[in-house]
Amino acid sequence: MGRYVVKLPDIGEGTTEAEIVAWRVKPGQAIREDDPLVDVMTDKATVELPAPVAGTVVALNGEVGDKRPVGSELVVLEVAGEGNVAATPEPRLAETSAQPSQPLTPALSPPAGRGRTEPALKRVPSPRARGEGQGEGQPATGPARIVPGEGADAAPAARRPGEKPLASPAVRRHAWDLGIALQFVPGTGPGGRITGQDLDAYIAAPPTTAGPAAAPFLQRRDGVEEVPILGLRRAIAEHLQLSHQHIPHFTYVEEIDVTALEELRAQLNSADASREHLTLLPFLMRAIVSAVALHPRVNARYDDEAGMLHRHRAVNIGVATQTEGGLLVPVVHHAEALDLWQSAAELRRLAEAARAGKAARDELTGSTITVTSLGRLGGIAATPVINHPEVAIIGVNRIAERPMVRGGQIAVRKMMNLSSSFDHRIVDGWEAASFIQRVKELLEQPALLFIG
Repeated sequence: MGRYVVKLPDIGEGTTEAEIVAWRVKPGQAIREDDPLVDVMTDKATVELPAPVAGTVVALNGEVGDKRPVGSELVVLEVAGEGNVAATPEPRLAETSAQPSQPLTPALSPPAGRGRTEPALKRVPSPRARGEGQGEGQPATGPARIVPGEGADAAPAARRPGEKPLASPAVRRHAWDLGIALQFVPGTGPGGRITGQDLDAYIAAPPTTAGPAAAPFLQRRDGVEEVPILGLRRAIAEHLQLSHQHIPHFTYVEEIDVTALEELRAQLNSADASREHLTLLPFLMRAIVSAVALHPRVNARYDDEAGMLHRHRAVNIGVATQTEGGLLVPVVHHAEALDLWQSAAELRRLAEAARAGKAARDELTGSTITVTSLGRLGGIAATPVINHPEVAIIGVNRIAERPMVRGGQIAVRKMMNLSSSFDHRIVDGWEAASFIQRVKELLEQPALLFIG
């Protein structure tokens, strides 16, 4: 028997480290070639590292949330044959509390040496998107209570006064949603850990306090839930902090009459149902493409350290997209070369890939200007944060019918605000206002979008 060390590979494009998002195996587990070992994240993209050979897991190096450099040891396997490392003293068993997201059938494949020297990469949904790790539990039925109740059938471990209850993030989230304080729930898992079955048993148990039960919305809640900020959520936090610390933002809000645009959009959608359905965003993208031709400084990325502004001829529009795991910004590359329907198709494709956790790395990078929209929740105005190192972001607010004065008469018009932020180091107020006014002109007179 020999030892095979699986190291963090160079995932590409200058990656120097990756964060451990979820372990898919545990020490002592027999695995087959290509069985998933660990999910790692870099630049908001989650990558699954499969086993290059068959064997038995000896050690896992690192905890969920740790950032590991490229080339560092992740997993030590015991394999048939010599393996890929010389015989050395027993490696330490770095037990991890993370359990595999799905049980893997223990089975040995052909001996080591027939596998690859480096693991292939498979892009997978984030743990949250798969319902693993920090994903939400399914809500249970029944009233929520925070009075002590009966535990599970198994004898619960004693918990000392003031001792923090042990539970997975999913169980903690489930308890929070139900209004249950975990310190009252007996745990039957290892070390007194509270399992999902313990929580279900507590919910199903009759109350032990006398008197009528209070309505669920009147029940008192105690305790503080500690939620580690890991994976995509941590990547988002770090990126937004970087943007806010480095970029002096200023926000410019303008209202736009989109009555004519909405009429045109409805006509185009009804004219040919076989073509891609048009939303507002493809029209906004075409307006941005036209406006940046007059204001190229807005379509740029600023290198803080080098003091160099990179003005791009290509218009690569990032579109902020909400997913189960958090905010991602897939990129429509070369929007200047796409018509309305091509833009709509690319927007739909990228949004579906992002929400499924299948967006490729190059589909999440390279944007030169970003659009963010909350759709029907868009509100009246916002102060969007620039996607560093870009210098501008266009925020779309909701469309609402409002009374407007036109030619001395009050008329009902469909109005929408644009709330856009700019890097004041690069874009002056006059230039930002001029850029938005050009976008406004194009959207209020949509026929101009079809003039070269």
